[in-house]
Amino acid sequence: MLILALLVPAGLWTKTYEGPGDSWVNNSLGGVLYVIFWSLFFSLVFPRVRHGKVALVVLFVTCALEVLQRWHPPVLESVRSTFIGATLLGNSFAWWDFPHYGAGFLASWGLLYLLSKGA
Repeated sequence: MLILALLVPAGLWTKTYEGPGDSWVNNSLGGVLYVIFWSLFFSLVFPRVRHGKVALVVLFVTCALEVLQRWHPPVLESVRSTFIGATLLGNSFAWWDFPHYGAGFLASWGLLYLLSKGA
């Protein structure tokens, strides 16, 4: 799916963007794209599962990962110290991320619906 191939560089770009609104792009927009990417990915892996359920599970797991950022055992800290680890698991807890995950959930659910209708 071409959208997945576009979401990976777009998500990585949010981590390195410098310019107007860079704090929001670096810290929040990536969360929206993260939920969309994983919702699309798991919809491809589990095509028989309803799109809303896939998006909801991704939202739940993403929120759980956000809460997990409050926990700092050595094994998680070593994973988070790498760029990929920090990108996948995050490295700092922020309440402000939850509305962005919700926006990603809504966007992914809508996108999955449109894709399933052939739009």
